[in-house]
Amino acid sequence: MRGIPVVVLGIVLAVTGCGAPPAEPPLNADDVMFVQMMVQHHRQGIEIAKLGAERARSPEVRTLTAAIETTQQDEVEMMLRWLHDWEQPLQAGEGAHDHHGGMPETDVKRIRALKKSKDFERDLLDLLIAHQGDAAKMAEAEVASGVNPAAKAWAGQVESSRRGQVEMMKKLVQG
Repeated sequence: MRGIPVVVLGIVLAVTGCGAPPAEPPLNADDVMFVQMMVQHHRQGIEIAKLGAERARSPEVRTLTAAIETTQQDEVEMMLRWLHDWEQPLQAGEGAHDHHGGMPETDVKRIRALKKSKDFERDLLDLLIAHQGDAAKMAEAEVASGVNPAAKAWAGQVESSRRGQVEMMKKLVQG
């Protein structure tokens, strides 16, 4: 008779799901690739934004670049936590860009040239317009092909905010 309550308890636990590990959120290769590529992309953006925060003359550009630097640093930390939690490498393999839309990184030569620019603010804005536009395209691809709810939701925010930044910077360039 003593064994019956244990069996009953086992059946109840099995039926109700008690004791079962929580389900992991879905994850696919596109989620991982997006986050790995965005870490590197953000690091480049931080480097560019630091230059703007230090050297831009316009208060609007200084404020914008300081905000980009801070936001993207926070986002890098979040993405690295995701990769760690997902037990994925922190960097994509060699040539990974080629297999994920082929979007180029911001050329290191362009960042170096910006440091020496005689028309710094204009060149800064042009570089950031292209850079943030690429981020929006990468995020758009994640929204379309990723499956991880957190990564997709964040990608939607990135797409919207970077497109807004691009429009703001275009207006600053015009005048």
